Amino acid sequence: MPDLVVDLLSFIDRSPTPYHAVAESVSRLQAADFHAIQEEEVWDLAPGDRRYMVRHEGSLVAFQIGDTSPAEGGFRIIGAHTDSPNLRIKPKPDVDANGYRQLGVEPYGGALLHTWLDRDLSLAGRVTLRGESVPHLVLIDFARPILRIPNLAIHLQRELNKEGLKLNAQQHLAPIIGLGESASFRDLLASELRAQNQIDVDPNDVLAFDVMTYDVQPSVVSGVRGEFIHAPRLDNLASCHAGLTALIAACSAPLPQHTRVVVLYDHEEVGSRSAQGAASPLLAGALERSVCGFKGGEPQGLERAISRSTLISADMAHAVHPNYADRHEPEHLPVIGKGPVIKSNANQAYASDAQTAGFFAGLCDPLGIEPQYFVSRSDLGCGSTIGPITAARIGIRTVDVGNPMLSMHSCREMAGTADVAPMIEVLRSFLEG
Repeated sequence: MPDLVVDLLSFIDRSPTPYHAVAESVSRLQAADFHAIQEEEVWDLAPGDRRYMVRHEGSLVAFQIGDTSPAEGGFRIIGAHTDSPNLRIKPKPDVDANGYRQLGVEPYGGALLHTWLDRDLSLAGRVTLRGESVPHLVLIDFARPILRIPNLAIHLQRELNKEGLKLNAQQHLAPIIGLGESASFRDLLASELRAQNQIDVDPNDVLAFDVMTYDVQPSVVSGVRGEFIHAPRLDNLASCHAGLTALIAACSAPLPQHTRVVVLYDHEEVGSRSAQGAASPLLAGALERSVCGFKGGEPQGLERAISRSTLISADMAHAVHPNYADRHEPEHLPVIGKGPVIKSNANQAYASDAQTAGFFAGLCDPLGIEPQYFVSRSDLGCGSTIGPITAARIGIRTVDVGNPMLSMHSCREMAGTADVAPMIEVLRSFLEG
């Protein structure tokens, strides 16, 4: 099994939430000699500097300054997102029903709700605790099965196989966590934090939380020849892993004129409209400060830099489904295992155009990689990515790409082992220049 595939599975399993994905990314960046830079600091940067900035625990910008000012060398940027559709715990989640203890949940993003039934689920996220002077945040991961959303037996819904499953998000998704008089959710959080961190946490110290469910089944390689990856959150942790791995690998190459950047956004699955989403000033601010922080900055530096820059928006793509091939545009049928996909949409749901799609294809060509293409059927709607949002926010040339996958937005998704290395190779070539 290729080392990159093993590393991807490890990255996913260590990242049950966007906050854990950023923490894992930070760990890898630090091991590659990247150093934290704070938003409240004055940035003073020099050629070769490796820095990263985290915003609100769920988003990250990492960069290596090029040999010349960004105003002269521009930026080469890879963008992806850390969040995935799931079920998130409500602020007052405790539910008692017919002798069962349950938790109130709210669907996040466009989750395939039925895939969350009969799964061994755990909880992870972040918790705000009362402090001596100010509140502070800690990460939490129960890392074991403690929840389940059981299906209703066929004997009680004989019509199911003919009429299909119909789930009401309010009525049918509350997971069972115990029987009878079990502890409140805040008691549970405090107890777990005491056990994990060896700190004294009282339930009254739990001021707030962002906690979500996830499937504890480990990511695996499958298929008769090991062709497939079965894992949660492939959309879009696989692209985060590809971009991050490419950046770290590119830093071993000679320093180019351009500045290398990877941005990992939270909240893409719900529209990117947040302080750390693609619609925020997160990336624009980091780019501007990189320009200004280089040897005192240069006049009109950001605009000059952007005119010399390109963004690759990396987000997983739809592979043709063998049981639903009629749902795909017949001349655009990406196949798992056949390499990166360039995504296009005439109405700008994807940001690719002739210039940027050709640029990406040109990156692939000397590597012996032939890109695939995805376009939605003309009579079906199209999803979107951070690509058009970032392009509109910053005014940067952008191409939307991704590796092909099945079961997108399922609790457990499916992709190809043969696609992992080629995407990283193309992204590394892009950053190396």
